[in-house]
Amino acid sequence: MFRGSYVQYDIERYDMQQNITMFKTQPFVSEKVWGYERWIVSVHPAGQSLADDGTPQIGGKPLGTVIGASYPLLIKIIQANETLSVQVHPDDEYARIHEHSAGKTECWYVLEAAPDAKIIYGLQKDYPRSELEEAIRNNTIERCLRSVPVSKGDFIFIPAGTVHAIQGGLRLLEVQQSSDITYRLYDWGRPREVHIQKGLDVLRYLPASALTPEHPFSGRMSCPYFRLEKKDFTAAGMLSFSSFDTPAAKTGWCSLFITAGNGTLETGESGTLEAADNGVLETAGNRTLQVKAEDCIMVRRDAAVSVLPAGSAALSIMLMG
Repeated sequence: MFRGSYVQYDIERYDMQQNITMFKTQPFVSEKVWGYERWIVSVHPAGQSLADDGTPQIGGKPLGTVIGASYPLLIKIIQANETLSVQVHPDDEYARIHEHSAGKTECWYVLEAAPDAKIIYGLQKDYPRSELEEAIRNNTIERCLRSVPVSKGDFIFIPAGTVHAIQGGLRLLEVQQSSDITYRLYDWGRPREVHIQKGLDVLRYLPASALTPEHPFSGRMSCPYFRLEKKDFTAAGMLSFSSFDTPAAKTGWCSLFITAGNGTLETGESGTLEAADNGVLETAGNRTLQVKAEDCIMVRRDAAVSVLPAGSAALSIMLMG
């Protein structure tokens, strides 16, 4: 079982007084039997992201010392070369009582997908607990699982209690509560621990109508734990987190993930970006970053961000908070 509980420690936070409004993160990388995870936004004690080495004042520092040790989101890139275990996560109440931690509701945005890529997304029907337990112990659980095809650009919401698994051939952006609790129900013959009783305790059946991937992502979602918005820029523009009112946003920090393209971001109350006639970028404001696909950037919630894509391709950005 993966456990996660926040370690309380005294730290000096680097805050607005030092004019840090935006910076890239460096991931914590976790190798897995099925591929790997890059924890691009994490203050979790199981693996913290860092502020990018090139950031003045805070470069190389653990993310928790910059945005606070209780930041409520964990954001990952998941590379699934093989199928992950069939698993389920507890809700807040169960996790608080049994794990002394937050629960785990999460979502996925599909970055890359093999032509026949699928996920396990819920159950075929509402089975009695005894029938599911027997199927798990007899290695016949696969007949109970609902397999759903997915493609690049799809969005999948995984409420706590939903049985799920990522199959091989997928690269995902995952946004979740900052919890590392996973109850494995079935692991495809791999000799790893499973957690049948706790998994069945928290499992919640939802009909297929409630578990349908967005194909493609509509560009906006919100739940009590996080909010996502996807924006595509083909010309200079602005973005902000002013409408975000989530627990993460209330800490004063949100994040951006570059899903495609490259370009320049700048923060500042009246910051603007313009391409000069000679091709040299002229900036006004207090922080400028060159960005490319799969960069992750922490941004002050109240910062205005100017966006300038490079070339003719769109600069696609996922806002998360």
